[in-house]
Amino acid sequence: MTQELQPDFLLDRLLYRDGLILVIDKPAGLPVHAGPKRGANLEDYMDALRFGLPDRPYLAHRLDRDTSGCLVLGRHKKALRRLGRLFEAGRVEKVYWAVVEGTPDPAERRIELNLEKRSTAARGWWMQVAAEGGQASVTDMRVLASAGGRSLVECRPRTGRTHQLRVHLAAIGHPIEGDPVYGGPMAVRRPGVSLMLHARAISLPLYQNRPPVAVTAPPPPAFALAAGDLLPSDVGEPQSAGATSLPEVP
Repeated sequence: MTQELQPDFLLDRLLYRDGLILVIDKPAGLPVHAGPKRGANLEDYMDALRFGLPDRPYLAHRLDRDTSGCLVLGRHKKALRRLGRLFEAGRVEKVYWAVVEGTPDPAERRIELNLEKRSTAARGWWMQVAAEGGQASVTDMRVLASAGGRSLVECRPRTGRTHQLRVHLAAIGHPIEGDPVYGGPMAVRRPGVSLMLHARAISLPLYQNRPPVAVTAPPPPAFALAAGDLLPSDVGEPQSAGATSLPEVP
């Protein structure tokens, strides 16, 4: 991100809060934690999200640096362990929106590919479809809208592999627009367009005998501008469902 961030800027990006978890609207361009080159990262700003607890919240999962949208934080270690069990059991429903090149056909499909990590001194590391072995990965994808040789697709990952959606969509011939690693010349040709991947919604069955905590994040302005008429007309303010005023849990 190029703009100067205030220490408490995440307060304005809080989508959901209760005694166990927070859901924030992560901005594109900011990594969630420090990398080898250090630099600004989301964890640097989490002190503003203590809300009276002794420790800052913990990341329950990850989003790529250039991906925006719903990110779940555990407010303390007990909450983090509960969240970890939900993610590991595949009980967390995640919905992503992406703008891709072309029009996927069929319009609804399951992508099942094994992935592996590769690296070279010249290129660094990346993920690719494994010829044999690798880690199983599954994504359910459907087309929401198509126009002008581009499509808005909804992806629901059933596994949580690194760069899974980016590799899966590129592998079926429809890379995400603005992806400098997996997109190729067609997907990155639009000037000023960064990775068009947004964590639109998340749903967590966190509490017994209550509906799942369900939260949505509006696409950021840059995503909305680049997506244009592909976006549904009713996209707007963030929404959340479930308990919002549970007692604080120490």
